[in-house]
Amino acid sequence: MKRIKTIIASSLMLLYATSAFADTQTTKYLIFVENGKQAGEQIVQRDDQGLTKVRFIFKDNGRGPELNEEFRLGADGLPKEYKVTGNSTFGAVVNESYQRVGDQAEWKSTSEQGKQTVKGSALYIPLNSSFAIGSLSITALEKSADKRLTLLPSGTLSQSKIGELEVRNGDKKQTVQLLAQTGIGLSPSFVWATTGADPRLFAVVIPGYMKMVEEGWQANGEAMANFQKAAESKVLLERAKTLQHPLPGLTVIRNARIFDSDRAQLKAASDVYVLRGRITAILPAGSPVRGAVAEIDAQGKILLPGLFDMHGHVGRWDGGLNIAAGVTSVRDMGNDNAQMQLLLNEIGKGDLLGPQIVPAGFLEGESPYSANNGFVIKNLAEAKNAIDWYAQHGYPQLKIYNSFPKEILKETVAYAHTRGLRVSGHIPVGLRAFEALDAGYDEIQHINQVMLNFLATPKTDTRTLDRFILPSEKTVDIDFNSKPVKDFIARLKAKQIAIDPTLATFSFLRQKDGTINQPFAAIADHMPPDVRRGFSVGTMKIADDATHQRYEKSYAKMIDFVGRLYKAGVPIVAGTDELTGFTLHSELALLVKAGLSPAQALQVATRNGAIYTRTQNERGSISVGKLADLVLVDGDPTKNIEDIRKISAVITRGYLMYPREIHQSMGIKPFVDQQPTLKQLQAVSASNPIGMNEGAMQRFFGAAKHD
Repeated sequence: MKRIKTIIASSLMLLYATSAFADTQTTKYLIFVENGKQAGEQIVQRDDQGLTKVRFIFKDNGRGPELNEEFRLGADGLPKEYKVTGNSTFGAVVNESYQRVGDQAEWKSTSEQGKQTVKGSALYIPLNSSFAIGSLSITALEKSADKRLTLLPSGTLSQSKIGELEVRNGDKKQTVQLLAQTGIGLSPSFVWATTGADPRLFAVVIPGYMKMVEEGWQANGEAMANFQKAAESKVLLERAKTLQHPLPGLTVIRNARIFDSDRAQLKAASDVYVLRGRITAILPAGSPVRGAVAEIDAQGKILLPGLFDMHGHVGRWDGGLNIAAGVTSVRDMGNDNAQMQLLLNEIGKGDLLGPQIVPAGFLEGESPYSANNGFVIKNLAEAKNAIDWYAQHGYPQLKIYNSFPKEILKETVAYAHTRGLRVSGHIPVGLRAFEALDAGYDEIQHINQVMLNFLATPKTDTRTLDRFILPSEKTVDIDFNSKPVKDFIARLKAKQIAIDPTLATFSFLRQKDGTINQPFAAIADHMPPDVRRGFSVGTMKIADDATHQRYEKSYAKMIDFVGRLYKAGVPIVAGTDELTGFTLHSELALLVKAGLSPAQALQVATRNGAIYTRTQNERGSISVGKLADLVLVDGDPTKNIEDIRKISAVITRGYLMYPREIHQSMGIKPFVDQQPTLKQLQAVSASNPIGMNEGAMQRFFGAAKHD
């Protein structure tokens, strides 16, 4: 699943940590996923020589980091010596160290090394860590006069208090505080800390996903989550008010070259009228403007239907990145059910900046490797109850996951079809893709799941990292011209089974530590330094150059295979399962690399998205009566797919939004220099229903008298 589900090994682990500088020498923290299952722990020990040791483990969905840390503090309470070893979420080797002597700081990891002269206090942020560093930042920031802390290699961290909550552990009680930290990543990070002169980390809560709480106090997790959701809502509502510009009434987008997603070609320049979130008219460019109260001059730029990301796992802070990428619809492929209902409600009311969500219900079986979203079931009766819940809540699709019991797959799929749901997913352990087709699948997620059809055996445990390692090692050896491969492609075509390859996501299979992950090369220089730094951290364990070359060739063949599928008539959809927004553009670039024309790739991201979310009656093309989900682009992405990154304006849900504004609010260098303005026209009144100016009205009525 998307890296938001593995952030403990990457971005969020950079934000927080757990020290345990209470009176005891050992402090233990327990980590629970949303359904209450314990998925990890962190144990912090400090000896009387000032050495702190941390043992951290987190396992969800058959993967997760295992780390060992050691550090000593300087006089300022921040590490002067630090070392972490172990393995990251997907098995990459972690070996990172930092040392500061006087004003000289040095660091080294498997992907980078550097040195810097530092004056005053500064906190080094490891590329992979437990929650053992950020807790120190809480104390340091509390003691700082301006609540700011210099970060290494770059950046500044700041902290503000949101509120307090009383928590209980039996007869014990204490007051903890919710803090917001900014300066790392693309959104604020919320952390629970103790109060007093030397606050430290008490808990980390990611609503809808996980809670890490000091042992003994875990019963307070739900109360903290609810408090945090309410606090986040206030911040997110203000953000939505600032960045969503309501269209004032009938608005005309003048002189826009419309992308015809049905034919994958550009139309002649047109004027597009929008009212109450829908397209009301499309006229030749330069036609008389009647009744409009506002206009946007497109200046001959290309107007696309809103893009679809067909493989998201939406969070409340993702919306701006999606909108700025021109993504007006996201098919969510697995989420906490309560969190998804919250998102749908907030976006529907305009309280949350974000795209429209098409939710897919998540269905998993119980095992030590289970993902813990949606419903985790044991038998057919529970599977049917889950499907009923999804159908009653308007979900058009079901996603089945790795640990789902294969014995009930066919009956489960059949029942989902009777309730009107499409069925897709990973291939349950013990089966291969062709057997999922036998069971009635309508779609398959991820290129590795497709490749495993030719590589897995009944003994392959595809719930483990083998589902990534095996395709990396063996795809290079598959003969795409062999009869089994051709027969499988023919069957996909005959059944019109959609494939959601998420090629950009699986670039991590071939990324060598210390080199930039290619899907992010085009955006790296636009990102804040700490985010850019993360693009060069390898994910897979790649032992040597020979292995790297083999993985490179396997990944290249995966791209080629998607092109073969498309040319054979197998439906392709464009999904990401990675960094929100930006990854969709990279996915389209990889589709072009696979052999599609840029216009065909855009068609996949628009028309196909609507077809396979069953929303084609209102989305996927620019047509009268459909939703006004519109994306104005500089350049010509029908010729150069990289121009899709140059989005100057987005309209959806009756709002106008500017990617430039959104990116600047997140510390991202914009991809366009100018944004179109919304020009107010003369107000329309009952005596002037067609919106003529005064001179025109006089000429018109004067002429009428002479007639």
